[in-house]
Amino acid sequence: MNIPFWDHWLKRQGGRPAPGLAAVLGSDPDGLTELLAECELLRVRADQLGLRLDDTPESLTALDQLPPRWRDDPEELPWVGNDAGLYLGTVLVRTVPGASWGIWPGGQLVVRLASGREIDVVEAGLDWAISGSPELAQVYAECAEE
Repeated sequence: MNIPFWDHWLKRQGGRPAPGLAAVLGSDPDGLTELLAECELLRVRADQLGLRLDDTPESLTALDQLPPRWRDDPEELPWVGNDAGLYLGTVLVRTVPGASWGIWPGGQLVVRLASGREIDVVEAGLDWAISGSPELAQVYAECAEE
């Protein structure tokens, strides 16, 4: 899992040694949500194309409509995909009742829905960045129905 802003976040926390994500999740779920919502590269690329990401389901639909210029850069592609997954997770956690961040034993971030279903949002974001499918809004809609 790539979380490129982890060091930046730690500096804001006083430079303490990096706790495991599970420890942060258990002790400060709102702080983890804020951390994961940064998605800096995705937000910058969207802004360059005139889209302000506001953590709403409508912004996922707008992201789906952007020209996928990141596919032209093999080094940037996985980072945009990772951020897209974290952004999808952010929108789910902030707007779907009962949705929360979780971590699989291997360290993979997921979103847990109230139904108990777990969504590997980073994988969904990578699939979207690489091929455009499934659309982020479609994944959101399926999760919001549960």
